[in-house]
Amino acid sequence: MFEVEKIKNTVLGKDYDLSFSFVSEKKIQEINRSYRGIDNPTDILSFELEKNVGEIFICKKMAREKALIFARPFDNYLAFLFIHGLCHLKGMDHGVTMERHERKIRKQFGI
Repeated sequence: MFEVEKIKNTVLGKDYDLSFSFVSEKKIQEINRSYRGIDNPTDILSFELEKNVGEIFICKKMAREKALIFARPFDNYLAFLFIHGLCHLKGMDHGVTMERHERKIRKQFGI
């Protein structure tokens, strides 16, 4: 398994309070429907709750499917997803800046 706390501290800082959970396909679909209005399962969801408080949910089943699509080992893809969620919690949106930051963190941790 990847270094959850070290990666979290690198991206968000030691003072950030993060809840990180693996959930079922059914549960992630419920969360996605309730909070995003999208009635489909996904591999990851991240939510900022307060300024330095957030949560990340990852569905291993969906992540396993996506890992195959992206030709990445499963553990590597989980770490990739985790970093992606952390960047969203840092306030980043999809785009060149976020991708650049993700690459930097992945390189730092050999992901």
